[in-house]
Amino acid sequence: MITGGLIPRGKGENGMKNKYFHINKNGSSIHCKIYFNDLHAVKRVVICLHGFTGNMENKAVERFADYVLKKNKDAAVMIYNAPCHGDDVKKKLSLVDCDAYITLVTEYAKSRFNTDELYVYANSFGGYQFLKYISEHGNPYRKLALRCPAVNMLDTMMGLASPADRQALEKNKPVTVGFERKIKITRSFVEELEGADISVRDYKPFAGDIVIIHGKKDEVVSFDFVKGFAAENGIRFVPVENANHRFVDPSAMDTAVKTIAEFFGFNT
Repeated sequence: MITGGLIPRGKGENGMKNKYFHINKNGSSIHCKIYFNDLHAVKRVVICLHGFTGNMENKAVERFADYVLKKNKDAAVMIYNAPCHGDDVKKKLSLVDCDAYITLVTEYAKSRFNTDELYVYANSFGGYQFLKYISEHGNPYRKLALRCPAVNMLDTMMGLASPADRQALEKNKPVTVGFERKIKITRSFVEELEGADISVRDYKPFAGDIVIIHGKKDEVVSFDFVKGFAAENGIRFVPVENANHRFVDPSAMDTAVKTIAEFFGFNT
């Protein structure tokens, strides 16, 4: 059940609203946010996931929702906090929990809106999580759009760690890693990533359902590495000029939003 108060936004002609709610199941409490026009009219749901150290208060997702919902009254855009991110209550980051959250969020969206028309828009670490998920469980989504996915997540994360942090992890001591916000990382999480190298997995069976949008100036996730991964698997790869990892250039973000909406087949 969706709980929490409505927070209307927009200037009238759009009518987009958002609502906060929790998915409480199997010992987890997943904090979520959904953008919509009319909850009773929803037939298509885009599930979104932020990157490493991010959270559901994601401006890129809000911008995407605003663009999509102007012309798609039957759509909703939903984002949630990954384990240990934002105000999530988990204390130890684990790929097992990340996987469980995707399952619960997917099942919720499907049952709450009685629809199989589920889409994914995920960024960076979020992209890694969904790629890992479909390779292990199959693909329950119509389309997946991944912006700067951290296909080489272990290398990406360790690139954010200092030499002292890496030494501490080798000694089984937890460290905090990230950008402005940081997440506690343990040796066990590093070992999970070592055992889940998705870059060597075969995604050809899913290729037609995936698009990757990647900034040529990405300073966090290797552009060339992800481009090679996409080419090897036959996945459509869209390079974006003047875009860094966060796509802070408004024109670059506009390109990403329009590319994703068109790939999903939404009216734009």
